[in-house]
Amino acid sequence: MRKTLWMILTAVPIALVVTGTALAQDASIKVVPVELYTCSYKDQKGPADLEKVIEKWTAWADKAGISDYAAWTLTPFYFGPEQEFDVIWMGAGKDAVALGRAQDAYNAETAGLHADFDRVLSCDGHSNFASIAYKAPPQNQTPADSVLTFSDCKMKDGATFAALGAAMQEWSEYLSGVGSTTPIWHWWPAYGGGGEEFSFKWLEAHDNLAALGADYDRYGNGGGYVVNGRLLGHLIDCDSTRAYLAKNRRYAQLR
Repeated sequence: MRKTLWMILTAVPIALVVTGTALAQDASIKVVPVELYTCSYKDQKGPADLEKVIEKWTAWADKAGISDYAAWTLTPFYFGPEQEFDVIWMGAGKDAVALGRAQDAYNAETAGLHADFDRVLSCDGHSNFASIAYKAPPQNQTPADSVLTFSDCKMKDGATFAALGAAMQEWSEYLSGVGSTTPIWHWWPAYGGGGEEFSFKWLEAHDNLAALGADYDRYGNGGGYVVNGRLLGHLIDCDSTRAYLAKNRRYAQLR
């Protein structure tokens, strides 16, 4: 944990130098805490059952006045056999106190939500990541329904955070210059998990599958892979990208 915090605190000043996006002028830039539950449906349960529980959770969250916690459910779209789950619950707090406050409220709830979720889902993982934005969303808005992509990335020998920050600045400016509005975050592991074989997760949010396809074309047919390789190929290795259909369950402005 001490090493992870050092990496996060080192990366934050790098994020501050990103230019060409709203992020550069945002004096409130900060690490945003994110939690993930990886879950599978229990026998004879499915998405329709989960929707009923989420409706009850939403009513509870409204009554509890939870306004600084955002939540999504993620359904695998492009995935491999190693993704041994059916759905991810993803939540994010405006800051770590907000996340903890929402978690405290849920742990103390008396509406039977824990039992309701347990009847539908079996969750084998609960992890926390520190999210840093390198390319902000349009108007710095928290993404709503979208297509989220994840890659696991490892820093190469000799790579530094300063070099990664400079490369991410150039890569973000390039993407904006060719018309991409896709935001980019790096997620650093903080709690849960253990024994990770990656340094961080590379996350992007696309409005829909057509927008994902537009960035695919920019990268492949538009020559983006050449620019990406020149800027980042000597710094990081990233595995194949997974894609998830993200449905927003609760909106909060996080930045």
